[in-house]
Amino acid sequence: MKRDWMNTKTKTVTSSTDNQRFMRRWIFILISILTLSACHSGGQKDDALSDVDIKVIRYDRLQYEAFALNSFSALQKMSTECPQATKLLIERVLDIGRAKDTDINERLCAYYSDSILQRIMEDATLVKFKDMKDIEKGLTEGFRKLKKELPDLVIPQVYSQVSALNQSVVVGDSLLGFSIDKYMGADYPLYKRYYYNYQLRAMNPDCIVPDCLMSYLYSQYPFPWEEGNRTLFDIMIYHGKVAWVMDKILNYDTESGKLLNYTAKETEWCQKNISSIWKWMKERNHLSSTDPMLIRAYTHPDPSVIFGGKKVPPFLGTWMGVQLVDAYMSQHKEVTVQQLLQRKDCHTLLQEMDFNP
Repeated sequence: MKRDWMNTKTKTVTSSTDNQRFMRRWIFILISILTLSACHSGGQKDDALSDVDIKVIRYDRLQYEAFALNSFSALQKMSTECPQATKLLIERVLDIGRAKDTDINERLCAYYSDSILQRIMEDATLVKFKDMKDIEKGLTEGFRKLKKELPDLVIPQVYSQVSALNQSVVVGDSLLGFSIDKYMGADYPLYKRYYYNYQLRAMNPDCIVPDCLMSYLYSQYPFPWEEGNRTLFDIMIYHGKVAWVMDKILNYDTESGKLLNYTAKETEWCQKNISSIWKWMKERNHLSSTDPMLIRAYTHPDPSVIFGGKKVPPFLGTWMGVQLVDAYMSQHKEVTVQQLLQRKDCHTLLQEMDFNP
């Protein structure tokens, strides 16, 4: 989604002195020795679990050099050393043309010349995400656990980018990129102009690792859009399977809704009302519905389902799906994570278990 600020030029409001910003930029130049050859596809070296060691490629620094410091060399490197990341940025994230267009560099520079975007880029690259060690540690641990459960999983190259407030995570061929400008923290002042409160809860730095792991898992096990396989229940189970695996990988309580960024009150509401909401959904034939609006109501971060006179928590369908999958896996301990994710007949799963919340 393109933001309205891309159509108007506004003066950047500085939060520090010009001297401080000047020094930050020059320090950045001195320490920014980029190792970018890994941008090419092919994935991480992962012959054994111990070899899974995620190092985030700082593509965002290359962007900063190119667009904030007007480095023509950095602009060239974006295409020559990180062709896939740049192609994804141009064609899927920004949607401003094709990577091979003769004037694409001019379009890129014009896009990132906006003063607000320049401010966000500086805040993200030079201040908020100067260091990626915690993120690298979290991704390494997560992908090692996924690799243990899914031996054939190709571990992607991971890079950070500035997406101009577009996609939070993008997945390509053995490539996974996350947008640091989408994880500046719910209290980041510039966010308040463009986002609702329900969106802000997913824009904190600690959401990066779960978002990356879950997005990559979704890409490896896409939803089977087949006839007779598109009901709310099918979609609940599909999202529930992925979220259940992520809860296990991240050591989250499956009832907590932590992966869904639930508040303590939302978690308590779900745990308290699971029996009545399940009965309510069945009585109204919601589970067998293929109505896109109804499905969206149960799977959207700003739900429109009213129960007991109040809106239900966000992603309630996913939370319910996790509880269903948890019950199934508890009763079928012989089923592996890989078998669970590969299973496509979601609608028959309920027949193979007792679910009495």
